[in-house]
Amino acid sequence: MVYKGLRFIMITAERLKGAYSEGEALAIYNEVKETGDFIGFAQQFMHNEDYQVARNTFWGLTKATNKELAQLQPILHELIDLAISVENSSVRRLSLNVIERLTFEEDDLRTDFLDFCLEHMTSYEEYPGIQSICMKIAYRICSFYPELLEEFYRTIEGMDLDYYKPAVKSIHRRLLARKK
Repeated sequence: MVYKGLRFIMITAERLKGAYSEGEALAIYNEVKETGDFIGFAQQFMHNEDYQVARNTFWGLTKATNKELAQLQPILHELIDLAISVENSSVRRLSLNVIERLTFEEDDLRTDFLDFCLEHMTSYEEYPGIQSICMKIAYRICSFYPELLEEFYRTIEGMDLDYYKPAVKSIHRRLLARKK
């Protein structure tokens, strides 16, 4: 239980275990929203050893508005570290989804994260959801630097789309359309 002002978050790691439905993720989000402590909730559960706890934490956070998620801006690099290192693909995808909705500034360039995104957006073994999010994030990071943006475009132009799912192809087309 986390104390926030006069409200308590009654969410526990035990409660976040197990398979969640969309409704359960929304219920978690609504409880966190009542307290307004999105950063406290994220920091309390996102590193949990039980991947289901971390996954359900991020799933609940994906229900937040961009304004609510902006509270997580101070821990952007902590979120990036988690996304890069986590073994579980569901936690990776959901954490990347949260990261993608945060603000990137030119000062936020992390070459390790850019390399991670470039690698995972083109990897045939990666899940399409992760490929798509990595492509969007890589574009946003590269957009601050003309030379990196040109390299980004060369990379996506070289992708053989026969090996990718429709979600990746759609993001690919939209990003290439921005080049013109």
